[in-house]
Amino acid sequence: MIIDYERSEAAWSFEEVARDLITTSGSRTVCELGAGANPAVPRDLVDERGLELVLVDVSEEELAKAPDGYRKVVADASAEGFELPGSFDLVLSRTVAEHVENAETFHTNVHRMLEDGGRALHFFPTLYALPFVVNRLLPEWAGGRLLSLIQSGREQEGRHGKFPAHYRWCRGPTRHQIRRFERIGFEVERYVGYFGHHYYDRIPPLQRLVDGSADLLVRHPLPWFTSYAQVVLRKKASA
Repeated sequence: MIIDYERSEAAWSFEEVARDLITTSGSRTVCELGAGANPAVPRDLVDERGLELVLVDVSEEELAKAPDGYRKVVADASAEGFELPGSFDLVLSRTVAEHVENAETFHTNVHRMLEDGGRALHFFPTLYALPFVVNRLLPEWAGGRLLSLIQSGREQEGRHGKFPAHYRWCRGPTRHQIRRFERIGFEVERYVGYFGHHYYDRIPPLQRLVDGSADLLVRHPLPWFTSYAQVVLRKKASA
């Protein structure tokens, strides 16, 4: 298991990470959960690698915005009894896990979707970064209004809008978090915690304080204070 820590600026390379993982693992069957309007796996990679790619999202409206040429399924991957025909080499999600109310069911469903030795790649914001603690505690109308105030130009509709967030099982690479995945039957291959965020761009002194704290935490990491995390999980072979 590899555990790394980086500044949050490096956190937004998910598409590149997904591309590299597909290439190095030789994945052929891929499912993206919560794909919405902007799938992480571009059409050119699907054609280049001959991928069988399935996009899943609970919102039919959002999924309809995704480009043509993908297989699209409207379903809730965190629901009891969720099932897709066939199995996959790779299941991935980007900023989806924080919106899931039943995290154990969600990750169990992902585990069941995978072939033995298959991988899951997830990227999500984490507690206990202050903006996400506030987002979790505030009612949705207040959280959305606050987000608009501190982030000018933030879209409130579409794929980048404000959706209800619960942050269940959304933590940095703590021992407790790692054991959660292992109990389901995953091996944690790589866990990256990211420090810092850009939520105070409109308040420069506060943003400088956040940036300085992130630099310090990268050198002396405390996994409870990450802002984002990325994890690669591998399904252990059946006995």
